[in-house]
Amino acid sequence: MWDLVSWLLSFFCLVALLAAVLYQVMCLADLESDYVNPYDSAAEINIIVVPEFVLQGALCFLHLVMGHWLMCLACLPYLYYDVKVYTGRRHLLDVTEIFNQLPWEKKIRLYKLGYLGILLVFSIICMIWSIVAE
Repeated sequence: MWDLVSWLLSFFCLVALLAAVLYQVMCLADLESDYVNPYDSAAEINIIVVPEFVLQGALCFLHLVMGHWLMCLACLPYLYYDVKVYTGRRHLLDVTEIFNQLPWEKKIRLYKLGYLGILLVFSIICMIWSIVAE
């Protein structure tokens, strides 16, 4: 029973992470299309970045506590990247440099979307496997 609950929590955390990263990509695409000014776009993205990092850390910790070692190992590269970016003080977008960083920031977030999509598929498979095993 607790295994299924942990997989459901993992699923909802991954969906929340996907939504946060997708929102960031949409903000960057709006900025690229000149629908929004750089200050508003950077402010909206910067508000979401730290909660995204915390949620990713909580997801990795959840897998560690519940004994899902493979999923914990799969979450570690993303968590390492988040910690590296946060400790390097590169996690917030600079309004004055946002147009120079736009292609790179967009590419990073698209890679995050793909990575989280793969983790979501693994999580769904493991959740189904847990349901069938009970």
